[in-house]
Amino acid sequence: MNKIIALTITLLLSFTSFAFAEGSKAPEGAKAYFVNLKDGDTVKSPVTIIFGLKGMGVAPAGVKKDNTGHHHLLLDRPPLGSGEEGKDELTSNLPADENHIHFGKGQTEKTLELKPGKHTLQLVLGDHSHTPHNPPVTSDVITITVE
Repeated sequence: MNKIIALTITLLLSFTSFAFAEGSKAPEGAKAYFVNLKDGDTVKSPVTIIFGLKGMGVAPAGVKKDNTGHHHLLLDRPPLGSGEEGKDELTSNLPADENHIHFGKGQTEKTLELKPGKHTLQLVLGDHSHTPHNPPVTSDVITITVE
């Protein structure tokens, strides 16, 4: 009977930690940034975006190593932690779609074809499982105009 209770408790604790997972810890002052773009820039398509990172290193998705992660580009959506997903997205895997571009191989730049008009960009560092770090390591949201 005690083995059954112990096993049940172990399974419940495992499920709870999985269901409410938070990203890996980030060091104080870590920051993602855009190397070659700033808020208000006017550019032509295709646009090369170079990712910068202060206070941490880059590692491919799946590599669990302290103080590392891989970039995600949030394109034309509200800042991380706001909008429909809100705080839930701070503790869960980022989706992969046209508004959430993953760089799981550890890439630090990307050339994108963007339609003419205004576009918002934000970098988010994800841990080994694509979850934002705790606290999140992000860039400021910038708006660029594509001619």
